[in-house]
Amino acid sequence: MIYSQIVILGAGPAGTTAALALSKRGEKSLLIDQATFPRDKVCGDALSGKVVLTLKRIDNQLVDELGALPYSLGSHGVDFIAPNGKSLKVPFRRNTDLTNPPGYIVRRMDFDNWMFEKAASAKGVTTITGCRIEKFTKDGKQWILSDKEGKTHIRTDLVIVADGAHSRFAKEIGGIQMEEEHFCAGLRGYYKGVRDLDAQGYIELHFVKDFLPGYFWIFPLANGYANVGVGMRSDVAGKRKINLRESMLKLIETYEPLRKRFDGAVLEGPLRGYGLPLGSKKRPISGEGYMLLGDAGSLIDPFTGEGIGNAMICGLKAAETVEQCRGIYSAANLYAYDESVYKRLWPELSLSKKMQELVKYPWLFNIVVNKAARSETLRETISCMFEDIDLRGRLKKPSFYLKVLME
Repeated sequence: MIYSQIVILGAGPAGTTAALALSKRGEKSLLIDQATFPRDKVCGDALSGKVVLTLKRIDNQLVDELGALPYSLGSHGVDFIAPNGKSLKVPFRRNTDLTNPPGYIVRRMDFDNWMFEKAASAKGVTTITGCRIEKFTKDGKQWILSDKEGKTHIRTDLVIVADGAHSRFAKEIGGIQMEEEHFCAGLRGYYKGVRDLDAQGYIELHFVKDFLPGYFWIFPLANGYANVGVGMRSDVAGKRKINLRESMLKLIETYEPLRKRFDGAVLEGPLRGYGLPLGSKKRPISGEGYMLLGDAGSLIDPFTGEGIGNAMICGLKAAETVEQCRGIYSAANLYAYDESVYKRLWPELSLSKKMQELVKYPWLFNIVVNKAARSETLRETISCMFEDIDLRGRLKKPSFYLKVLME
């Protein structure tokens, strides 16, 4: 029987952030993952400003190291392409310094492996890989965790659950259930040779009419590659009986704004599907002796699909909560984690839910983008909204769109 006061299930961005943040606070942890690293993870691969800021809070040097990696590409903004094909480029921050990008794009296989190596070498962090924990038994105030074969038994006071969208613990103990209206089906492939990728690493979100309220994306990567995919809410895809793979390939072959750019491009490897548990409703994300982080707590942004930044914020918040609990991991004490996470993320998540609903109206999206293309003031306003969550809240008010229509 192994004992560790704190066990972290899952060594993705949420789990490794928690381990690093705990180490910084002098706390020991046992970090467990069912895979061995490096391993692939289906994702859009974009690392937002949230990722950069979280890394800085752990160790400012981490951001410099990330930017210096040969497989890291700086990203300075997002390009929204409306259903009518008009483009609205919004920088992640104004007065962009090209030498210090506010975000990055890195394949998850590389980023997760880099984060795992950082966590594994941190003081007080012990790692176990290639071990899938499937049994969770409460013994007084402690948990006993074991694998299916019964070869690994771990006793712990606190389980930090960061093992992703299909977390057994989150489902069986945390009560997190898959709800199609709060779940997104996604598909991702790596292409070589896509034309006209943005020189400043802008990620592209194409809101094609047939995919609303989802979108088609192109995220540039280092060395001439691109992460290309589609995402659509599961309930919508089910009602329309949409085959995402067929629809994505057809879009690339026949949709004129994309067809020319993919002429000669090569898909390297298979198209891989995955599910995104969306943070479009509040759920309990802690309980007696446990906290649910990132995808395990269904905290993916419903509009942009961002999960890494939110997951890493959860890792940081979990470490802060551990420090506050002083070894007493009761449900009452750990509820501070719920409050802290939702105080930070819920304004964005609830707004994104509203924006997801507004995308159902392509005519409105077209008008806003058309107006912004002609109005520097409106473009500046939208750019400011991406930096300031209070300003961004205007996007869910009808008065904002009425003003746009009248300009």
